[in-house]
Amino acid sequence: MARRSVLFAPGDRPELMRKAPTTGADAVVFDLEDAVAPDRKGEAGAAVQGALADLDPGADPEVCVRVRPPGRGAADDLDAILAGDARAALDALVLPKAESADDVTDLADLAAERDADPPVLALVETAAGVLHAEAVAAAEPTDALVFGAEDLAADIGATRTEEGTEVLHAREHVVLAAAAAGVDAVDTVYTDFEDEAGLRADTEFALELGYDGKLAIHPAQVGPINETFTPDPERVEWAERVLAAKEDADAEGRGVFAVDGEMVDAPLVAQAERVMARARAAGVRE
Repeated sequence: MARRSVLFAPGDRPELMRKAPTTGADAVVFDLEDAVAPDRKGEAGAAVQGALADLDPGADPEVCVRVRPPGRGAADDLDAILAGDARAALDALVLPKAESADDVTDLADLAAERDADPPVLALVETAAGVLHAEAVAAAEPTDALVFGAEDLAADIGATRTEEGTEVLHAREHVVLAAAAAGVDAVDTVYTDFEDEAGLRADTEFALELGYDGKLAIHPAQVGPINETFTPDPERVEWAERVLAAKEDADAEGRGVFAVDGEMVDAPLVAQAERVMARARAAGVRE
C-alpha cells in the first residue's frame, strides 16, 4: 500500500470530504481533531459518518479518520464513525499527539469495544512523542508514524524557520523509529500550499531522509508529492539490473558484483529493493 500523499479534509466540511478521494491522494484523512472547533465536534462526527457511508468500501484511496485522543473525545468520535454503513469504508484511524505505546493500544481497545480493528497511524508531534517514538512505532496496532512539525514547535517553544533546523533532529528520529519497527513514515505538512517549488524541495528532502510519504493540506499538493515519491524510470531500471545481477551472483556464490561499472554489495542491494518496493506501491511496477 502506498502512502505517498496523505491529504487532510476538515470533518465539518462535507464538500471537501467528498472532493478529497478524487484528488489522486493515496490516503485521505477526515479530521475530527484540530480542524474542527470544539463546539462543532458533534456536528462534524455526523458529517464524517455521512461521508464514510457514501464511499465504496475497499476503493482507492485509503480512508482514515483523525479522532481525538482517548479520554478526550475518542469514544464519541468512534461511536459516530463506526455506526451503520460508515464503518465499512473506514480503513485506518489517525491518533493525534501519540506519546506512548499505551496511547495507541488505548485507542485500539476503544475500537475493539465497538467490534472494529483498524490500523493506527500515530502522529508524533510533541516532545514526549518524539522521545518515545520507538515505543509508539512498536505498538502492535501502529501501521505508520506521522511527523507533525508545527505542533512540535509549539510544544517546545521553537520558532519555525524555512530551513527547518529547529525540528530536524526530531524529523530524523521519527523516521528512524519507523524504520526500526518496520512501519511507514509520513513526513510533516508543508504549510504554504501556494508554493509548489518549496513543496517539491521539502518533499525531496523528506525522501532523502527516508520518509515514505508526506502530509498534504490542499489538493494542489497531492500531485507534486506523488511525483516525488514515485521512482523515476531510470532509477527503477537500475534497481531491476541490480536485483537481476544479485540473483546471478547468489547462484555463483558471490557476495559482491558489478552493475554499470559500479561494485554492488549489501547496502546497494537494500537500496534497490527499496526502490522496487516504492515502484510497486506507486503502481509503476507489478
